[in-house]
Amino acid sequence: MRPFAGLGFENSYARLHSDFYQVVEPTPLPDPRLVAFNPDAAALIDLDPAQAEHPDAARFLSGSLPIPGAAPIAQAYAGHQFGVWVPQLGDGRAFLLGEVRNSRGESWDLHLKGGGQTRWSRFGDGRSVLRSTVREYLACEALHALDIPTTRALSIVASELPVQRESLETAAAIIRLAPSHVRFGTFEYFAARGAVERVRELADYVIERHYGDPPIAQGDRSAPGGSQRYSAFFGEVCRRTGRLIARWMAAGFAHGVMNTDNMSILGITLDYGPYGFLDDYDAGFICNHTDTGGQYAFDQQPSVGIWNCARLGEALMILDSGVEATAPWQEALESYWPAFVSEYAGRMRARLGLATARDEDAALLRDLLALLQAGRVDYTRFFRELNSVNGQPFAALRAGSSTVNGTLSEMFTDRAGIEAWLDRYRARLGAEQSDDAERGERMRRANPKYVLRNWVAQEAIAAAQRGEFGLIDSLRRLLAAPYDEHPGWERYADPPTPAAREIEVSCSS
Repeated sequence: MRPFAGLGFENSYARLHSDFYQVVEPTPLPDPRLVAFNPDAAALIDLDPAQAEHPDAARFLSGSLPIPGAAPIAQAYAGHQFGVWVPQLGDGRAFLLGEVRNSRGESWDLHLKGGGQTRWSRFGDGRSVLRSTVREYLACEALHALDIPTTRALSIVASELPVQRESLETAAAIIRLAPSHVRFGTFEYFAARGAVERVRELADYVIERHYGDPPIAQGDRSAPGGSQRYSAFFGEVCRRTGRLIARWMAAGFAHGVMNTDNMSILGITLDYGPYGFLDDYDAGFICNHTDTGGQYAFDQQPSVGIWNCARLGEALMILDSGVEATAPWQEALESYWPAFVSEYAGRMRARLGLATARDEDAALLRDLLALLQAGRVDYTRFFRELNSVNGQPFAALRAGSSTVNGTLSEMFTDRAGIEAWLDRYRARLGAEQSDDAERGERMRRANPKYVLRNWVAQEAIAAAQRGEFGLIDSLRRLLAAPYDEHPGWERYADPPTPAAREIEVSCSS
């Protein structure tokens, strides 16, 4: 394990052309205090967790004191925000400190968010607030535990520095880790300027660093169309993005701000803001109260994903030429949907405990979601309860156990509808001769008891704003094992109270 001084930064992004970034130092955060440190994330960069007790830990992790070897830069990018083209965005409060390679050969960006102003701050103060850093810190770890690709959260540093948002709050900084923070919007930034060589330089950098397997890496970049090197790369990005969004949908997660500048070139969840997990099932759930038109509503995420991929494709296609060259790009884009459908179907079969795929599964799932929608049934609780249904002896299930039926039926307004669906479900299980014990265990690993509901995050935020930080780490550990029972913590699996349903999150979150 390494100390801060032994992280051994590589800083490969800072060796690209200077058009890609601004060299800029973070602005020190006054009187920084380390309030959360994640040993699981520290292990990704071989950082000794005991370094959280280092006398300068808060200063290192807030950008107030340079970590030896770091080379802070702010990255340039553009993007489509709610469908509207914005030609210049960039890191307005974030700093890429550099990249660290661990003992397993994996490279991780250290990315400081809330470190002060850069050339892209656009009249902003360059700060994050405690509220938003707590939400991001917990969300990163919650999604990782649900097997959803995501940035990871290393630390939160707080300060009493006042920051004005909807109300007066206090500043904080978070360090997040990812193999890369390159976005769709990074390519759009240069393509919109006609900077073909910059787009090529970035594409080659990403391919060689993150997509090193043939045939992408071995394409002849000097040939027209790069011997389809770049369209092959684009296709893999589309498929990764499709699989990512399928995992969001299966987990009941809404990102809230799917702008192209928030879309990772690696297909990982990036830039947490007004996210939300479903409570009562509502396909049209809007987690961001500033999204008045529902452009990024829960059920819109799959179509937004491919629309964003198309914008990336437009940026990359300047590396190709000729009408005859468009077919590989269209093929690559269209590969998004099969990847999405396959991943979503597999995830939902796992949630239902189905070991095999059958033609009737799509209708079985569709009709279940319609029942959940009509009754506004809690999404997470329903599937968790389905685990216990399947723990009953199969003969009892086939005969119809009143205990089993009663527990689920109470969740629905249409009790006859759910009873009829359960009959179909039992028949489907019987068709594949499902073993109850084995299926029950699989379902317990596929259906979490705990997700990061807004009211749970808000409880940690409220405690932190009172100067009580212990709940942040307690919830991190709870959410890191969401399938376990966690005796004594059961209330964090509860749906929101009527008052908690009034919690709203926005882009400032």
